[in-house]
Amino acid sequence: MKKVMVFGAFDGLHPGHLDFFKQAKKFGDYLIVSVGTDQNVERIKEKAPLFNQQERLDLVSAVGIVDKVILGAEEDFYAEIKRYSPDVICLGYDQWASEGEVRRGLDKVGLIKTKVIRLKPHKFERAKSTIVKKNSVDFQ
Repeated sequence: MKKVMVFGAFDGLHPGHLDFFKQAKKFGDYLIVSVGTDQNVERIKEKAPLFNQQERLDLVSAVGIVDKVILGAEEDFYAEIKRYSPDVICLGYDQWASEGEVRRGLDKVGLIKTKVIRLKPHKFERAKSTIVKKNSVDFQ
């Protein structure tokens, strides 16, 4: 069985995320989605997530194409990746980590055969979470 792993906040699940999961699943049989913790989402995006980590885990779990959903590591990301030993890691088109940076981190933990692939955007002008949130109505 070929395992694929992806990472993200997945805050405000939208069609772009679904396309991301579908693209990633094409590279293997078993899709593992690591959902960022509230603390890491706030640190990386410099603002608190709209939905808390449990809500985001629940939303991603409800997507039929995803085989396993985990809460991401707070610090030692590569040790967690090693625990799941994916054959492929797929990065979103706009994720901050470069393929080379991820490759070096994987090599350090002994995952030298794991491939790193950058995926394509889905309807770039519409699918990004920040655009969806900006255009959504605030019901509070």
